[in-house]
Order: sequence, then C-alpha cells, then structure tokens
Amino acid sequence: MSAREVYGTHPEYIAEVLGLLGEDVLLLSYEEQRRFASMSLNRFGAVGSARLDWRGAEVVERREGFDGEALASLLGVHAGPDELVVVFWDNLAVPSIALPASLVARHAEAILGEGYACWFLLTDSGMLIEFQDGEGLTAGRPPADGPGGTDGATG
Repeated sequence: MSAREVYGTHPEYIAEVLGLLGEDVLLLSYEEQRRFASMSLNRFGAVGSARLDWRGAEVVERREGFDGEALASLLGVHAGPDELVVVFWDNLAVPSIALPASLVARHAEAILGEGYACWFLLTDSGMLIEFQDGEGLTAGRPPADGPGGTDGATG
C-alpha cells in the first residue's frame, strides 16, 4: 500500500483527543499533511525509524521534561495563543491534526498520551517541537533544505 492509501485510515487511535477537541480540531488531508511535512519533518534526516536528526538544524531549546506541562511551557514561550499548530504522529495511519496553540497547551497531556513520538509544527514561526516519550522535547527550526524526505513514520 502507498502512503496515500494508508494515511489517516485510523483516526480512532487519537479518539480521546478528537473527543476533547470536537469542532476545534481540523483533520488534515493527505495533501495538507504532505505540504506541512515538506516545510518541517521532511527537511530532517532520520535517526532510527522515528527520530529526527537535528544536525544542521537550529536547536532553540531542549527540555528534559516529556509531559504535558513541559510541552505547554514550550508552547507558551514559542507560540502565540492563536498560532496554528500541526500535530504529526509517528504513524501515517493516524491523520495529522491542526489546532490553535492554546488548545494544544490546554490538552497537551492527552495529546502526548496518544503515542510514543509526535511533532508539533508552529506554522507562523516555522518552529518544530519533537516529542520522544522518556527523552524530553526538542524545539528548533528545520534546516533550510534537507535530505528530501522521510516518507516513513515521520513524514
């Protein structure tokens, strides 16, 4: 199966988050997800199957915390409350979502509870936040151009 055929086929994996956010969340189409990924995730190389290689990127901040409080704090520093945030999951079968930063911060614990790895693109600033369960959060700007795609789990 192609990435297009698999993409978004299992929104039930994030049912708790979708239920919390209701009409305030936008499920991205495959084309929308690819466009946002091309500005962020696809500019990184991969380390393993679902970790970004931050070499060559501008790392702005690293946090040892890997819970909702740490994510909400990062968003408070780096995102405007109405800034659109795209959430990418580590599985293309789960549709990416877009919502205001204030809602991501408010529901950060539930969002992080949906998987072991996810990424948050702050669309106004272009900053990307990587979450790896048990390893903290990394915030930074993607390289100006990258390896051209990580079309697996992260992209």
